[in-house]
Amino acid sequence: MTPAPGITPTEDDFSLPDYRGGGIVNLMSSIATALGGSSPYAPLAALPPDALAGARHLGLLVVDGLGHDYLLGHEGCLRQHLRGQMTSVFPSTTASAIPSFLTGLAPQQHGLTGWHMYFREVGAIVAPLPFRVRTGRHPLREAGVRPAELFGLSPLTDRLPRYCHTVSPRRIIHSDFNVAFAGQAKQHGYDSLEEMTARIGGLLRSAGPPSYIHAYWPQHDSLAHEHGVHSAVVADAFAALDAAFSQLVEMARDNDSLIIVTADHGFIDTSAADTIDLDDHPRLRETLLLPLCGESRAAYAYVRAGRETQFEDYVRERLHDRVRLFRSEDVVRQGWLGLGEAHPGLADRIGDYVLVPRGRAVLRDWLRGEERHTHIGVHGGLSTAEMTVPLVVAP
Repeated sequence: MTPAPGITPTEDDFSLPDYRGGGIVNLMSSIATALGGSSPYAPLAALPPDALAGARHLGLLVVDGLGHDYLLGHEGCLRQHLRGQMTSVFPSTTASAIPSFLTGLAPQQHGLTGWHMYFREVGAIVAPLPFRVRTGRHPLREAGVRPAELFGLSPLTDRLPRYCHTVSPRRIIHSDFNVAFAGQAKQHGYDSLEEMTARIGGLLRSAGPPSYIHAYWPQHDSLAHEHGVHSAVVADAFAALDAAFSQLVEMARDNDSLIIVTADHGFIDTSAADTIDLDDHPRLRETLLLPLCGESRAAYAYVRAGRETQFEDYVRERLHDRVRLFRSEDVVRQGWLGLGEAHPGLADRIGDYVLVPRGRAVLRDWLRGEERHTHIGVHGGLSTAEMTVPLVVAP
């Protein structure tokens, strides 16, 4: 597993999220306010609500994994309409950022803190996006648990006084997670880039009532995980997406509509040599009450009572050059996950400590019987490449 050339995060590359006017949560505030809704967060300084209020149809296309640095390195229609950059949320991952797009809230309020989360409510570590427990990968619905009940969140589309649509891959559009967050919006599935473009384009050109369109494209992320974000296969897929976007721009222009393109996070490439496997650190693992949760680039550690000093000493003495160590309570206090009142379950979901790998490093803590996969492209951390996403507005 060899990383391709690209931006290499250094040990000092550390970019915190901006919730005061420069992040994706602020973009959602601008959108909500422009469409007659409200938000506890300030609007995006680079795109205030007034700039959106006149659009007949307003479309938001979230391209999973499209970092600002990647877009800057590729000519095309998307780059021509690049308005600026924003930060993602912490952690910079789909499992935390997509709920921010769908609720208009930061992780501080929606409480979804990574791919693997400990939910005290069900006594298990859960992957909220596929909505299944980690051990055995059993769907939570088999235990009678529903996302709306577990998450307790209101979809943004249900709070907007406007017709709303969601456009997602057909294979996930009726998943437990998507159904919970789509609310009353009309759902449109697709099986290809061409079909997605046609779905969005038809809504942008509609002669019907003004509407809000939330669309999601996952291919950039999936290919970057498998091949590396700077691979040729990702570049080819991006070129096809860029051509599709140029069609959408013309469709929007013809009907006084707007389309915004952004992402949930960016990417870096890593390698096997960058992996910190807890199998190689049994003395560290024995201090943990639960397996590491969160992300490989931002892990939550639940430490056994009375073993805190042993845990801290081990990380500082054996891993200091590869991992930053923070107390979870300090992370919340410093506003990494958002501003204002916290979700009642937040403290349970971020453990006692947060481990943030330096450079290209990743943390792995496998369970028995779990399939050990490898990713070249990774995200979730606080490097500039992972944290910074583009703001594209057209026409």
